[in-house]
Order: sequence, then C-alpha cells, then structure tokens
Amino acid sequence: MGAGIAVLFKKKFGGVQELLDQKKKTGEVAVLQRDERYIYYLITKQKVSHKPTYESMQKSLEAMKAHCLNNGVTDISMPRIGCGLDGLQWEKVSAILEEVFENTDIKITVYSL
Repeated sequence: MGAGIAVLFKKKFGGVQELLDQKKKTGEVAVLQRDERYIYYLITKQKVSHKPTYESMQKSLEAMKAHCLNNGVTDISMPRIGCGLDGLQWEKVSAILEEVFENTDIKITVYSL
C-alpha cells in the first residue's frame, strides 16, 4: 500500500493493521467496513515488488463477489484495477470483471484517474 491509488485509500480509510490482521493470501480479498460501505482490497500478489497475474485477479474478484452477495452490496465503484503500476491490460481485466459478475445484479462503475 505504498504506491498508486492504495496510498490515497490508506490516507482516507486507514485500517492498515485491520487489513493485516485478516491474514489474507493471494487470490483473496481483505475488507474494511466504514459506515455503511465496504472497502475492498484485492490481494493479487504476494509481495509489493511482484506483479499480479490475471488468475490471481480473477480469484480476488471472485472473493469480492462472494462478499458482496453475502452482504447485500449492489454497487461497486473502482478504478481500472491492476492496470496502472501493476501493468495488466484493461481489456483483459475488464473481460474478467464481466465474466465474474455476469450473473449478478451488482452494478460496477469504473473510473479513470
């Protein structure tokens, strides 16, 4: 959480120790609850210096979807995840997002920064 959008999220929402205490592994999702919303941290790589894979991205998105479905989340807003410093291609990540969430009523809004 030392670069990119993660720095902004760390400043705005805090909770670094709360996230670490969840002891999530690659392909999972760590979750903070702030007021009536959830902030999702996709765990797509083992170390900050590593790069995510499309497989780890898909597994993390599946974990996020499961949390959404179990907690009544109907709207998600996110940047083009994995496509900045991590170097994934948005066309592939977007296709994974569509596949993971296709049979749900969850609305996803993607913002460009």
